[in-house]
Amino acid sequence: MNDNHSSLGRQISILYRYCQCFISKELETYNIGSGQYIFLLALHRNDGISQEELSAYVKTDKATTAKAVKKLIESGYIYRDIDPKDKRAYKVFLTAKARSVIPVIQEAVKHWENAVRSGLTEDEKKLIEVLLHKMALNACQTK
Repeated sequence: MNDNHSSLGRQISILYRYCQCFISKELETYNIGSGQYIFLLALHRNDGISQEELSAYVKTDKATTAKAVKKLIESGYIYRDIDPKDKRAYKVFLTAKARSVIPVIQEAVKHWENAVRSGLTEDEKKLIEVLLHKMALNACQTK
């Protein structure tokens, strides 16, 4: 039986919180919070997807996505257009301002990943990616 200090959930929670703090600090001069950068990266890969597709891609609820989209629109990083195929839905797009900051976001994520992988061998780095991917797939199945 695991004690509270070695539980998987606790370790994941610690990594998540430290990651959010790190990314927030790295991006604070751009007025991008840890809750928004992931949406910008998702749109960088899938510009022009619907807000609903964005929620599914980021694996978050529609309310969280709506809040992030609103903040990013107010900050000038994204804009929405009504989907011509479905007048009730919106397509979400990056602005030129967002495109110019994507490399900064990618670099911040890279710095974080390098920091948490510090001291791991190449085999350990590969193994942790494989295992985390499997765990993420398992988590999706539990929904």
